[in-house]
Amino acid sequence: MKYVDEFRDPVKARALVRDITQRLDGIAGRLQRPLQIMEVCGGHTHSIFRYGIHRMLPPTVEFVHGPGCPVCVLPMGRVDDAIALARQPNLIFATFGDAMRVPGSRLSLLQARAEGADVRMVYSPLDALQLARDNPRRPVVFFGLGFETTMPATAMTLLQARADAVANFSVFCNHITIIPTLRAILDEPDLQIDGFLGPGHVSMVIGIRCYDFIARDYRRPITVAGFEPLDLLQALSMVVQQIADNRCEVENAYSRIVPEHGNPQALAAMATVFEPRETFEWRGLGSIAHSGVRLREDFAAFDAERIFTVPHQRVADPGDCQCAEVLKGLIRPPQCRLFGTACTPQTPLGALMVSSEGACAAHYRYARHAAPAAASTQVPA
Repeated sequence: MKYVDEFRDPVKARALVRDITQRLDGIAGRLQRPLQIMEVCGGHTHSIFRYGIHRMLPPTVEFVHGPGCPVCVLPMGRVDDAIALARQPNLIFATFGDAMRVPGSRLSLLQARAEGADVRMVYSPLDALQLARDNPRRPVVFFGLGFETTMPATAMTLLQARADAVANFSVFCNHITIIPTLRAILDEPDLQIDGFLGPGHVSMVIGIRCYDFIARDYRRPITVAGFEPLDLLQALSMVVQQIADNRCEVENAYSRIVPEHGNPQALAAMATVFEPRETFEWRGLGSIAHSGVRLREDFAAFDAERIFTVPHQRVADPGDCQCAEVLKGLIRPPQCRLFGTACTPQTPLGALMVSSEGACAAHYRYARHAAPAAASTQVPA
């Protein structure tokens, strides 16, 4: 297939749904419960709700929404630290747009800007580096966040900043990594996940072999998936077939984009610039060992946490927030006590309501008024 509309073909979608349903029929009696499949990536969650994929399928399979939305899992304390940096005299704080509304314990970056902080939206770390070049008398801090998808861009920007000796540029590093996070989820004693749809964008950078431990050590199948309806249905079909065959393997349904061993240039840049942190806090999941990165000593001159005074505050999630239970598949978003009332996309309290890729935000936008109807195979353009 060459064009995007070919990946939304309703005839092919119906054929895949029939195929998945037939395979599920042979599994249902064995499990005595719906099959639980976690889509790790927040982009997958968004696509599943946008295209109604969850409504095409029989009730014998359910999606569990994973932690793959980096903005959603940013803890309140790190947002408070970002606001403290943004309020430094004469400082320009540059950030991606979706991070501006993430609530801290009292304010968001957007609200801090309304109070006078110079917070600017950029589309890439290179935009932030250009801000530093254009404002040589002012420090510019870039809010670096995201999984391995965005880490190479930050790493390459830092390499460029060092090569060009841009002394007023630094990064507040909040980049996180997917593998320790998946291990933490798999180590949960009440785990109810039978298989995984692997992240597409992250895997484009790190490849698929790093997921071997999921099949080998935890006996769960995983298939890396793309983001169009047929991508997701094909990947789900492959996971369900593995379960039907009592196999646990790492498969790639997104080979047009994802190479087996990742992107060597991106991996080399990341290894040059970053090193693992001992631990990093996740909103909704708590602290996870080696799940975040920081700048290496060679890049200390560009590390905002070493240049400026950062409070390093730890702030607990709201007491009634049930994001952790949603992430583990124990409840669905509408079952949270705060969903759609105290917690909405306009006033997010929980981690998963912050970004459009969060499970609660996607459910609120696309599915909160939908009746639990029978499966559909209409694939919107």
